[in-house]
Amino acid sequence: MSTYRSTYQRISRRELHSPRSVAAITLAILAIACCMWLLAEITLNLLGRPGLLANPADMAGAVAGIPSAPPVLVGGLGVVGVLVGVLLLVIAVTPGRRSRHVLKTQRAATIVDNEVIASSLAREAARAAGLAPDNARVTVSPGRATVHLTPASGTEIDQQAVLAAVRHQIDTFGLLRSLRAIITVAPNGKVGG
Repeated sequence: MSTYRSTYQRISRRELHSPRSVAAITLAILAIACCMWLLAEITLNLLGRPGLLANPADMAGAVAGIPSAPPVLVGGLGVVGVLVGVLLLVIAVTPGRRSRHVLKTQRAATIVDNEVIASSLAREAARAAGLAPDNARVTVSPGRATVHLTPASGTEIDQQAVLAAVRHQIDTFGLLRSLRAIITVAPNGKVGG
């Protein structure tokens, strides 16, 4: 959309993607705690007191003795180190996604939460299926809206009519990236629903 200006695109991106500050802060706290523990161990050793968990000389001896350790243990520690590194790399590189969508507008960046979309779609699906509002549940993800319907016992639901109503409601929102609608009907009905 050519009229969707770069300022609004930037604002929309900030609202749709979450920062990685939680992961960075957690990693920093763990690193600081580890350094504080090592500092406490070294200080206690210099004062001639017993260590909290291990003596620094014992830790240094354990690190120096790695070449004589069983290969399975060394390999296992290496695999764990690689997995932690890959996990941290994936967290750093992949963008976090918030549960929101952007609406097409000319004059502003309009962001709508997935729960608002889900609530509206559930209400529309329940109306189209002739169900009580409690018998329709919707989950919205970045590219899909899944409608879960629980019919009253002994009644049939016209899935095509519900699908058409949900698609119409999605089109009415005017989302920048449209959602694909999926309808699922529970095999067992609800008594008195």
